Amino acid sequence: MQNNEDKFKKIIAHAKEYGFVFQSSEIYDGLSAVYDYAQNGVELKNNIKNYWWKSMVQMNENIVGIDSAIFMHPTVWKASGHLGAFNDPMIDNKDSKKRYRADVLVEDYMAKIEAKINKDISKARKRFGEAFDENEFRTTNGRIKDRQSKIESISGRLYGAMEAEDLKAIKTLIEDLEIVCPVSGSKNWTDVRQFNLMFSTQMGSVSEDADEIYLRPETAQGIFVNYLNVQKTGRMKIPFGIAQIGKAFRNEIVARQFIFRMREFEQMEMQFFVRPGEELKWFEHWKKRRIAWHKALGIPEENYRFHDHEKLAHYANAASDIEYQFPFGFKELEGIHSRTDFDLSAHQKFSNKKLQYFDPELNKSYVPYVIETSIGLDRMFLSILSYAYKEEKLIDGSMRVVLAIPPVLAPVKAAILPLTKKDGLPEKAREVMNTLKQDYLCQYDEKDAIGKRYRRQDAIGTPYCITVDHQSLKDNTVTIRDRDSMQQERIDISKLSEIIKEKLSIKFY
Repeated sequence: MQNNEDKFKKIIAHAKEYGFVFQSSEIYDGLSAVYDYAQNGVELKNNIKNYWWKSMVQMNENIVGIDSAIFMHPTVWKASGHLGAFNDPMIDNKDSKKRYRADVLVEDYMAKIEAKINKDISKARKRFGEAFDENEFRTTNGRIKDRQSKIESISGRLYGAMEAEDLKAIKTLIEDLEIVCPVSGSKNWTDVRQFNLMFSTQMGSVSEDADEIYLRPETAQGIFVNYLNVQKTGRMKIPFGIAQIGKAFRNEIVARQFIFRMREFEQMEMQFFVRPGEELKWFEHWKKRRIAWHKALGIPEENYRFHDHEKLAHYANAASDIEYQFPFGFKELEGIHSRTDFDLSAHQKFSNKKLQYFDPELNKSYVPYVIETSIGLDRMFLSILSYAYKEEKLIDGSMRVVLAIPPVLAPVKAAILPLTKKDGLPEKAREVMNTLKQDYLCQYDEKDAIGKRYRRQDAIGTPYCITVDHQSLKDNTVTIRDRDSMQQERIDISKLSEIIKEKLSIKFY
């Protein structure tokens, strides 16, 4: 567990040192849980967006994209249920004056028990080697069974209380578990209260006449209120989808774990409109398609798992999360939900506008059902960094830090490096740079020894380093170095673009 914590700290430090993520307003001591994407971070972020957008819109003839406004009519949030029910249970420690999400305190307690289980399993695996059967060990080892039973008991009490909105029961659970404040170490808690997560502001030229509006807490509603406009203007036939990438805002009580949970974040969502009665078929379809999208990046399969929801939101009849194994454990990366007709029916009711679709094959009108795929862009970014960060000991005993980012997502695709700053090598290297930068983001670097320059590019995840030397002037060839294997080969300059293109090609499904 400690190693994973150490790795996470190193990833955060690396993200700043190499221009991926900065604390927002850092010169003013920062703004809590708000971050800026730096020069390499914005390229990685844009590449993730492009990878998602192509797989959704370009690869599917029946999915189109929109970009809806952040500000929306306040009644939108009445219809969606956010004004009345978009709350988290909040609790304060009287001694430290720190505020916490009550459910997160309990979940962290369960995570510690889970960590003990994993530690025992890890020890047993080392002891028994290849003969180790994890499933048998989990079901027969008394200590593990007791701990697992405790987790299930706590989980039942917590989520039962959450569903019933029984705030007293949540506080009683915290007291029964003797959970202490991480800062003060005391158990001196206030009662649990509900805390609305939406940011509000005013719209109007004079403050007295201003109307209260909200920063959207999710991007999905912008799709739902535009569903009929898109369907009519695009002459879309069911089933069809609408995709969107955009910012959302939540006034999280406890935003933590770097960019995993922030107050300003970005979502990549697709709402897929289907016939009532066919939603569960499409739900399974999109579960398969979305996990295939993740696996296409070449990240090991064991880093992902599905978590099917047993307790469903009021609007859903099926829900599943794709979880990723971050350094702090398996956490939600993407959600696939069957939202039924809840959203469109609610907007039809509150707006008094018909949001029905006339199905010519069935010769009748109906409010479509919706399958949602929703992935946090910032979480996707963090999952890529978590996978990619590696410390490698080389044959000569030295260490290198490398970001093994999937090449299609890498911020810089190639670095152009003249061996020296003289003898016409910079000029030749500039020729190569000018040829490649038409199609790929490249960096030109002539400072320091070639080994140091390789290390700099390894640290930002550049798949290829191209070195221009004296032989290049004679026969128009260069050496191209692969980031992961560190192997070098000599190739003709005319073949560079083709080789890079091949490295970046990816099959979505």
